[in-house]
Amino acid sequence: MKLSFKNILSTGLVTIMSASLLSACGGAAAPKPSAIATAQSVSKPFEGKKLSVVTANHPWGDAIKVLLPEFEKQTGIKVDIQSFFEDQLTQKLTVQFTAGSATPDVYMFRPMQDIKLFYKNGWVQPLDDYAKKDASYNFNDFTKTSISSTTVDNKLAGIPLITEQHILYYRKDLLEKANIAVPKTMEELKEAAKKLHDPKNEMYGFVSRGQRSPLVGQISSFIYSEGGEFKQGDKATLNTPEAIKGMTTYANLLKDYAPPGVLNMSWPQAIGIFAQGKVAFFADANSIYLNASDPEKSKIADKVGYAQFPAGSAGSKPFNITSWGLAMNSKSESKDASWEFIKWATSKEIVLATQKKGNPGPRLSVWENPDGIVAYPKQLAEVTKETQKGGVDHSLPQVSAVSEARDIIGAIVQRRLAVKTLKLLQNKRTKNSKP
Repeated sequence: MKLSFKNILSTGLVTIMSASLLSACGGAAAPKPSAIATAQSVSKPFEGKKLSVVTANHPWGDAIKVLLPEFEKQTGIKVDIQSFFEDQLTQKLTVQFTAGSATPDVYMFRPMQDIKLFYKNGWVQPLDDYAKKDASYNFNDFTKTSISSTTVDNKLAGIPLITEQHILYYRKDLLEKANIAVPKTMEELKEAAKKLHDPKNEMYGFVSRGQRSPLVGQISSFIYSEGGEFKQGDKATLNTPEAIKGMTTYANLLKDYAPPGVLNMSWPQAIGIFAQGKVAFFADANSIYLNASDPEKSKIADKVGYAQFPAGSAGSKPFNITSWGLAMNSKSESKDASWEFIKWATSKEIVLATQKKGNPGPRLSVWENPDGIVAYPKQLAEVTKETQKGGVDHSLPQVSAVSEARDIIGAIVQRRLAVKTLKLLQNKRTKNSKP
């Protein structure tokens, strides 16, 4: 069975990518943060102000609610905070912003999913004049890729909250017993997975996300590590040999060494079967580590190892992203007070407090602080700090129509899981040809 990536992509993904890039990007010009200077001389410069803040149902939101009384006492600002599930959150924000609502003033958003569309529609207040001109904020303390993840057209569309890096989870005991070194390359990973794959005894070599849409974020690191990308400029590049090699490796790992039912697995199911002790290797984000390291959730909590993402032909290039950020509504009537909240919520002190609760933050100083890594296994903290030095700042196609693009790409990879091999396309591309 053969599958032409070129034919499928040319009729689907390219159209989405090209169309999404035709719209002019915009955003309201940032007002000068006049109240920031005043805050130094007035004990409660925003006394009586009220803010509407919306968060996702996320551990960070739970942690910030506990700390909120401190902020209200310091500033005199009363904060009305509400939380919603991810899809509900995006839907709520879209409806309200489309209607021109001035609320919420501040909202939690997913840069990989929402940033292009929200910015293009003018729903985001650029924060450059706030973050970069307030010396006490120490903007340079944020990791480079966390900031580029929340930047559109050289404008700071939001402040990073939660970061994620793609890593390799593995069973330390199985590797030691089989005298297998921790894989550092894709070839070593494939060989190790093959050796440890024993389906007759319910032991499988590798698992990751196999569901159509969720798997797209996972194939990204495989593509990058072979020198590929989702697109270049306004052209899709998934039919290049580099991109196809990355997708091939991922598809074949799942097809040859994953447990039954992998096509229906997103991250909870994939890490769940790993935590049951039935898989040797699991590749996914470091932010979900508790599902494997918590004895109440995992049968192998004391046997889990963490390693940097294996290198492909172009080296190890995992995604290193901001998965959640804070943004300001461009129509907010309390922009200075909104920034005061964002500034507080993403300060060194509060990032440290929330990171100690298991929320991986974006500030370098917090990761270097021994108190900042108390919630993390030592090996995981070391791998995370090393991965933060590089990587790629996006895990999904950087287009407005992200959901549509994910469905198209995911469907292609899923179709490959049903066949034994995948041949690289060697079609020559002319300079002006569209993939």
